Amino acid sequence: MNNHSVLNHYGYTTGTCATICAKASCEMLFTKENITQTEILTPKGIAVKMDILHTEITEHDVSCAVKKFSGDDPDITNGMLIYVKCEKIPFGIEITGGIGIGTVTKAGLDQPVGQKAINSVPRQMITAVVKEICEKYDYNGGIKVTVYAPQGVELAKKTLNEKLGIVGGISIIGTTGIIEPMSNSALIETIKLEENVLCQQGRKSFLLTIGNYSQKFLSEHMPDILDKSVMCSNFIGEAVDNALLLGFENILLIGHIGKLVKLGAGIMNTHSSVADGRMEVLITCGVLCDVPCDVLKQIVQCVTVDGALALLKTVGKKDEVCSLLMQRIQHYLNLRVRNSVNIGAILFSDKFGVIGKTDNADTLTKIITKEYH
Repeated sequence: MNNHSVLNHYGYTTGTCATICAKASCEMLFTKENITQTEILTPKGIAVKMDILHTEITEHDVSCAVKKFSGDDPDITNGMLIYVKCEKIPFGIEITGGIGIGTVTKAGLDQPVGQKAINSVPRQMITAVVKEICEKYDYNGGIKVTVYAPQGVELAKKTLNEKLGIVGGISIIGTTGIIEPMSNSALIETIKLEENVLCQQGRKSFLLTIGNYSQKFLSEHMPDILDKSVMCSNFIGEAVDNALLLGFENILLIGHIGKLVKLGAGIMNTHSSVADGRMEVLITCGVLCDVPCDVLKQIVQCVTVDGALALLKTVGKKDEVCSLLMQRIQHYLNLRVRNSVNIGAILFSDKFGVIGKTDNADTLTKIITKEYH
């Protein structure tokens, strides 16, 4: 049985799965005896034991598999089989990928262009367990380790791998060996990775989007820059901070007003568990725009921003309030980047279309479109 209970619904990275597989395969290479379970200590310090499946032992090599377990994290690779084949070579430990393991095609990723997408920490983990087994059996030659995942070819099509620059399969990744459920840090690292790839391509400008609503809006209204975007989800602040570190000069943020209205109060993580403040921002703008008090009181009871905008429209104040909101958003975005780069935003709504643009938004759109064409 996989030791799931120890992890309390945490999962295992593809790197951990490949490492366990490599350890079992390498040991069977020397003993020629079937192993049904093996265990490793992850970089996080948690011991993980997994079942060994589909073992094939020949005179020259051994292959086996484990079933990927992602815990409570919604991971596309959950349940897939990850295989490792070990064989003896004259010297050294050679780690490569076979079918279903992607190849790096863009600079800025963990591995160089042309290499299999098996990241540094999993390579270190695999190397460590293979050395351990070789020492156990007093073997001074080399071992070739081939990681493969036949299901990876199709599963990779459902990921961002191709956009990131990894084609033909999944990645063998992980820094701790453990997947924390709904890990915010993992999402932030993905955002940083996308930005880094653009940076390595020499880009100076990019588009930040919030999620599926943003993508739909772009496909309908701005299709020319749809594929130039980095999706940052709720992590606007982290995405902007990393862009500064990488030296980007132009950033345009496009998103639904239901999320981005919070920027009018300087809230840079828009998840509802962190902060709301949507109606408070609109009420503040409404007060400054002389919206009647009875309308402001009704806004307090609104569930959606669209509902609040509809109220403002009845008294002819929607456009004025939205204009002030965009000024406040520009102010807080400039504060975040310390006025060091050109940053702006476009907000839209399902009901009202484009709600507002910062003064520089159209210029930024032209810069990004030109740079990526």
